[in-house]
Amino acid sequence: MENANEFVQWLRSVAPYIHAFRGKTFVVAFPGELVKAGGLPVLAHDLSLLTALGIRIVVVYGSRPQVEEQLALRNVEARYHNGLRITDSAALECAKEAAGELRLDIEAAFSQGLPNTPMAHAAIRVISGNFVTARPMGVIDGADLQLTGVVRKIATDAIHPILQAGGLVLLSPLGFSPTGEAFNLAMEDVAVAAAIALRAEKLIFITETLILQDMGDAAIRELSSHQAEAVLSASFLPPDSTFYLQRATQACNAGVSRAHIVPFAIDGSVLLELFTHDGIGTMVTYENLESLREATIEDVGGILRLIEPLEADGTLVKRGRELIEREIHNFSVIEHDSVIFGCAALYPFPDEKMAEMACLTVNPEVQAQGDGERLLMHIENRARTAGLTKLFVLTTRTSHWFLRRGFTPASVDDLPKNRQHMYNWQRKSLILIKNL
Repeated sequence: MENANEFVQWLRSVAPYIHAFRGKTFVVAFPGELVKAGGLPVLAHDLSLLTALGIRIVVVYGSRPQVEEQLALRNVEARYHNGLRITDSAALECAKEAAGELRLDIEAAFSQGLPNTPMAHAAIRVISGNFVTARPMGVIDGADLQLTGVVRKIATDAIHPILQAGGLVLLSPLGFSPTGEAFNLAMEDVAVAAAIALRAEKLIFITETLILQDMGDAAIRELSSHQAEAVLSASFLPPDSTFYLQRATQACNAGVSRAHIVPFAIDGSVLLELFTHDGIGTMVTYENLESLREATIEDVGGILRLIEPLEADGTLVKRGRELIEREIHNFSVIEHDSVIFGCAALYPFPDEKMAEMACLTVNPEVQAQGDGERLLMHIENRARTAGLTKLFVLTTRTSHWFLRRGFTPASVDDLPKNRQHMYNWQRKSLILIKNL
């Protein structure tokens, strides 16, 4: 019975993710190394489950080790320039052979339907075709890469109806030009281009690398796009991890909400990343530095104008200009066209590894644009960066908003000791806490 209760609690815990993901498009990309390691059947099981949950899946596969095998069989030398394959006509034939065999293997994996397996009754239709238009990469640093190409366009008008009908779209590492030429493409670049063009909710790289680690060997669980750029600038990641993080950051900066880098060595890595709180990989999230940033003393007037109406109706505790000036380093703001449209403040309690988020406010004119969500994510990232593990809020009017975003009810006794002494018993604010 104990195991049954654990299962019920787990199933209830993943329900919010299921509701959030239904109808969304995920681009899932994996290298040929996954297939070589025997991971294709299990991945097909997991992706079929996502499809059954109403998630629209686009699969992009790589073929580097399979191409190397074909080159060796034909006694053709593999040639590279700065890590890029030089694809002559012989190498292109090997790329075609490898991509064709992998496509058939993938289609076979998704055609499984044995009873008592995750694929029973799945009946997934895998659709592939000339969805990727490409052009030659050309001459780089004096080296002609010949038939190595880059993505020029993704046929979104053909892909969307397939996804809407419940089909799974399969994209190979090959693209075609309007003149009928074929080009060898990098799987990662096809995946990024597809995620951007399809306005995907998520881009998921299932990689041969282990979870990304910082310079202290601690796992990197979540990064904003500008934090990822800082990590890349520090140049301490291994080459493969750097390559994937570059592509994940590129996708987020171009409008993809989330990009994930997860190791295929862990069984069920995609499911664990998507349906558990901490995940098992690294997630990159979009953050526009031009509009979401730490506050400066010049923002005090804009913050006051934003919060004064809410102070007047009792939603927020009154703060004077002097207090905000003293605490301006705690605030983050969102601005559009040099006007402050949202703000929030973070007050850390390091001894308890907790922090309070206060004064979360968004101008009513733009509340439907998700700025409140972005501010919350930004404050959570600030708290995690500071090594804090819990975030709490005190609210009298907006508890439901926070409950929908992972906060749970708590009591005064759950607050840090110093914050307990400052609790206003006249306001009787509700206390909500979220584990980071």
